[in-house]
Order: sequence, then structure tokens, then C-alpha cells
Amino acid sequence: MTLASLPRHHGGADGLARLLGQALLAGRWRPGETFPRERDLCQHFEVSRNQVRNALATLVALGLIERTAGRGSVVCEIGDWHLLDPLVSEWMADIQTPDADLLREIFAFRYSAEPAVARLAAQAAEREDLERLEAAYEGMRHTAGRPEASARHAEYDVAFHDAVYHASHNLVWRQMGHLLRPSIIALIQRSQAHLQPLEADLDDSLVRHGRLLEAIRRRDADAAEAAAADVLRRTAVDLGIVTDVSSHSAVVPVAALDTQAKERSL
Repeated sequence: MTLASLPRHHGGADGLARLLGQALLAGRWRPGETFPRERDLCQHFEVSRNQVRNALATLVALGLIERTAGRGSVVCEIGDWHLLDPLVSEWMADIQTPDADLLREIFAFRYSAEPAVARLAAQAAEREDLERLEAAYEGMRHTAGRPEASARHAEYDVAFHDAVYHASHNLVWRQMGHLLRPSIIALIQRSQAHLQPLEADLDDSLVRHGRLLEAIRRRDADAAEAAAADVLRRTAVDLGIVTDVSSHSAVVPVAALDTQAKERSL
């Protein structure tokens, strides 16, 4: 990718780091590729070398690029990116289309974690938590299938997942839910782009969310865990990670999801 496709920059070294960081998170440069040189960045953005160096130092600190004397800057592997750093989380929130591989990694984490969080929520949810879940679900239901309300529908969907993390009453999981919020938004937006014209699929997604809500309301930890996995299996189909998953199938291992995704890309 050339710098020509990037917008002009305003806002000092922090703003430049944000612009470049978001380009990396969107997959505009791939892991292992050479990142633009200081001189080229200075010329394109019409900024001082000191400003560029400070911006690049931020990207290095966040694990996005590696700088080596005589070699320049190289994009790091996604596994080295500090995705839960608050700054990276903030950048993610404003990206329209995050890198596909990054979304897949985020989904794999959610698939491993959220069923366990749902189990905790079923055991620990209080009345306020249930009210929060119910309000989010009702918002999803009332905005479903309405193109003019698609943004609000996504907001309610995110609020529903936020409420599940909150209902766990586990400090670490609640913080993780906060940090993952931009990533969850990205996944929901991508999956809903597929669902928008497919009302039957949207209804299926609502049914799955409803099962999770009901399981937490009944304090049925086993059912909540299974329902959360079902919600994410629906997301896996919508994202094209797998082609089809039965609503009553056993929990799909993350390794299997990854394998199917690689097969689809061949």
C-alpha cells in the first residue's frame, strides 16, 4: 500500500500515530511488510522528522511495528499487537473495516471466553443486570429488519453483550468486556452487513440471543453457556468463518473454526 491512499494529517504526533495505527489495524499493511520510511512519512504528511519518530515510537510500544537499524520498520505479526491496550481499543472503535485476520482472532477469543462469562452471569446476575439485558434485547427486537434503524440495532446488540459481561460480577471479565467493546462492535457490524437483507437469518440471531437471556434469567448456568456458544456460532456463519452450523450442534472448537476458515480461503 502507498501513502497516497491515506488522508492528510492534523494533530501532532498523537494524531499521526492514530492515523497510521488505524491503517495497520485495517490491514492496509500486512504483517511482515516493510512500513514507510521516516523520510517518506515526513514528505507525505508535511511534518517534522521528530513528529514522525514520536508517532512511530508509539506504534512500536503497541507492538504494531518493529524498527531495526539499517532495515527500517516492519509490520509485526498480529499475535504481537497489544489489542487490549486502551489506546488500540480506542483506535479500533473508529475503524469501518478492520483487518479480516484480526476479526478472526478476536472472534476466536470471544468463542473461547463468552460461554464461560455467560455461565458466570447465570450464577451471579442481579435484578439490575436482568433489566439491562432485557432492555437491550427488546431494543434489538424492535429495530430488527428496519434498514433505517440498523445502527441502533447494532448498538443494542453491543449493549446486550456488555450486559452479559457486567452480569458476571467478575472484575476482570467486566474490564475485559469494556476493553473488547470496540472489537465486539466491529464483529457485530460485519456480521450484520451480511444479515441486513436476510430477515430469516436476523430472526434466527434474535432467537439465539433470546435463549441466552432466558437461560440467565432462569439461572441455568449450563443452558447459558450453551446459548452463548450458539449466539457465536451464528456470528461465525455470518462472518463466513464457517458455512453452516446447526442450532443444536455441539460446541465447535476454535481450532475447527480456524481450519474451516483457512479452507475457505484456499
